[in-house]
Amino acid sequence: MVSDPVLHPATDSHRGALVWQWTTPMVALSSAPVGGGLQRPGWLVNIGVPSDYNRTDLADHARETAAEIGLTGRGVGLFTAADVSQVCRNTLDGVAVDATVGITKPTWAADPTHSYTPWFPGTINLVVQLPVGLEHGAAVNAVITSTEAKTQALLESGVPGTGTASDAVAIVWPANATAERFAGPRSAWGSRIAQATRAAILSGVGGGSQ
Repeated sequence: MVSDPVLHPATDSHRGALVWQWTTPMVALSSAPVGGGLQRPGWLVNIGVPSDYNRTDLADHARETAAEIGLTGRGVGLFTAADVSQVCRNTLDGVAVDATVGITKPTWAADPTHSYTPWFPGTINLVVQLPVGLEHGAAVNAVITSTEAKTQALLESGVPGTGTASDAVAIVWPANATAERFAGPRSAWGSRIAQATRAAILSGVGGGSQ
């Protein structure tokens, strides 16, 4: 089941929030700062924050936002300095990718000139929804595939980096669907993930949610 993100307007605690909700059991594997890892979420929220965001109690902020919106139960929380109202979606043969894209602070993953720096809000967040299940190894591969496709789109767009310092990705699939064994870029579903991710990022870089 693919959920369409619903935009909730800005409040004193955020610059707008995108919410995905599911009525059927779902599984998510994500690098989200709140609810990350392997989860069974009922919802996912992408919270817009200012570029100078300095809260460190991210779980508390996510709970506050969820309660404000009326979300209950277990969920996943993402944060971004991008404009969440400009979310970019691309779909391909059942795969749906939603991206909030901000590239004001691009960085190279392996940059010897930079050491550890304080946390900044993720500016490129990806939510990838599938109509099929994934074995655990395939789910990890889906994360890699979508990340590689994101980087490809950034390089094709002339962005000087592989992403931002705290990008996040969430792969979501139906808990009761038959599990696929592969999600690399040359597999059937991995190829769709890669193409849909690349298109969503290109759209964002070209004037979407920067």
